[in-house]
Amino acid sequence: MTEITRLFDFPYYQLENHPLEASLNTKVNGVWIKTSTEKYLYKANAISRALLKLGVKKNDKIAVISSNNRTEWNIVDIGILQVGAQSIPIYPTISSEDYEYVLNHSEAIYCFVSCSEVLEKINKVKKKTNLKEVYSFDEINGCKNYAELLKLGADDSNQTEVETIKSNVKAEELATIIYTSGTTGKPKGVMLSHNNIVSNVLSASNRFPLNEEHRALSFLPICHIFERVFTYLYQYRSIETYYAEAIDKIGDNAKEIKPHTMTVVPRLIEKVYDKIMDKGTDLDGLKKKLFFWAVELGSHFKPYKQNGFLYELKLSIARKLIFSKWQDALGGEIVFMASGSAALQSRLGRIFGAAGMPIMECYGLTETSPGISASDRRNGGWKIGYVGRVIDDVEVKIAEDGEILCKGPNVMMGYYKDIEKTTGVMTGEYFHTGDKGEIDEDGFLKITGRKKEMFKTSGGKYIIPTLLENQLKQSRFIEQIIVIGEGEKMPAALIQPNFEFVQEWIERKNLSVLNTFEDIANSEIVRKRIQKEVDKCNKKFGKWEQIKKFEITPEEWSIDAGHLTPTMKMKRDVIKSMYTTLIERIYRPS
Repeated sequence: MTEITRLFDFPYYQLENHPLEASLNTKVNGVWIKTSTEKYLYKANAISRALLKLGVKKNDKIAVISSNNRTEWNIVDIGILQVGAQSIPIYPTISSEDYEYVLNHSEAIYCFVSCSEVLEKINKVKKKTNLKEVYSFDEINGCKNYAELLKLGADDSNQTEVETIKSNVKAEELATIIYTSGTTGKPKGVMLSHNNIVSNVLSASNRFPLNEEHRALSFLPICHIFERVFTYLYQYRSIETYYAEAIDKIGDNAKEIKPHTMTVVPRLIEKVYDKIMDKGTDLDGLKKKLFFWAVELGSHFKPYKQNGFLYELKLSIARKLIFSKWQDALGGEIVFMASGSAALQSRLGRIFGAAGMPIMECYGLTETSPGISASDRRNGGWKIGYVGRVIDDVEVKIAEDGEILCKGPNVMMGYYKDIEKTTGVMTGEYFHTGDKGEIDEDGFLKITGRKKEMFKTSGGKYIIPTLLENQLKQSRFIEQIIVIGEGEKMPAALIQPNFEFVQEWIERKNLSVLNTFEDIANSEIVRKRIQKEVDKCNKKFGKWEQIKKFEITPEEWSIDAGHLTPTMKMKRDVIKSMYTTLIERIYRPS
């Protein structure tokens, strides 16, 4: 039986233990194209053979950039790793200039792209890089196609060479370099070994009740280590993986395949919740009363029937009448969703738990491959507001200043070509996460803030902006918010309203017509309504923490515009530099 020590061992393990007819599934022209375990490995080996014929050697770097998750990504991933080369997954949404930086810094010699949109960015910088050739998954005029490599590798005369190289790849050797999107500065290349990721998959898999009877829907970027680890986990557990066509197709795809699990980020859950609430608002009469009764009931949910018999009786009625429709919208068979990237609002954790779609919060960083802790709905391992208990083989300790330090086989090899930055985040074997947290008496880890994001006002008072931001983002009027005030006399905020919801609210109230985002940002009516939300939030905080002033930004914050990282985290310094005029208006009004 295959012992899993390298990343390419996962599909072979699946082949030996429980091969699937539909291991990997991608929709093409409206039809799900199923790839069996056997065909997956046949194609991966063909890619390996082709790469060797192209002259690819051990430790060469090959970039992969895909605008959406697809079967070809996995095939190329295994094909690269089997010949001792390293994969360089790149976020598709970054700029051409960042493509150029990552390709040159990593010294990538070949690149796989998904589509013409990505190819266009690559072509702008290709001559400034060391790329020998670019291959596309889609058929694109003027670009070599991935199928050409499958054809080149169809001749298996050099498979013995592939097998020899495979057998000599060691678990502790470099497998991939993942460039963190970063909220400031140039991306850092996180070096992860086979063992870093394999150990994390095996440890994390103990927290999730999944088996070969289950199906997974995948849509978070596979280039991010969180989703990538789950795709290996699905292969390990012989779970059919279906790649969503696009973010806006998640609902349609879920209804088709009826997934049992999916990974999510809090921002997505917030958007799903807002859409559900919009539909509830449009109801009338008894249906509307029942809807909001169920939501209110759900906001008090506690796992393991801690609220007692009467609550559980009411909850069973709410699930039958209301929450069953929420479940149907995601296929009706969700066992759990795993959430990462940022803290999930406890309120949403409760409501989705009440709705029978529990969200298991996980915690980690790219540098920790990524898992440090994970919730488990079994055996009392789920506590809302916490990110679970530390996973097997990983150690966590809380430093004197509250920072979370992590030690274990999951901790990265270091930052590529940057010894100084690497030593700067390590104390002995412990990695400094930059996050602050605490562990309760039951061993549950809670994230309390980001060390670098905490700031001090001119009055010497410490402010943890994420606490205020998470509270205010519960408002349906507020899409994004950044709390500012470092070195200033008071905390303040820049707010991007939920333009879609605000527009609907204006129409329902028969208020003056506001046609553009700028109209909404400058509306005194909107400002007064958002002030109510700020006032409500302020009551929960000390006077020194309360937001005294705010300004509304006149556009949506997005990845493309540079406000957000590809994992939807705010680029705080970038946002503040974009809105210096608004900040001056807050602190130094003329």
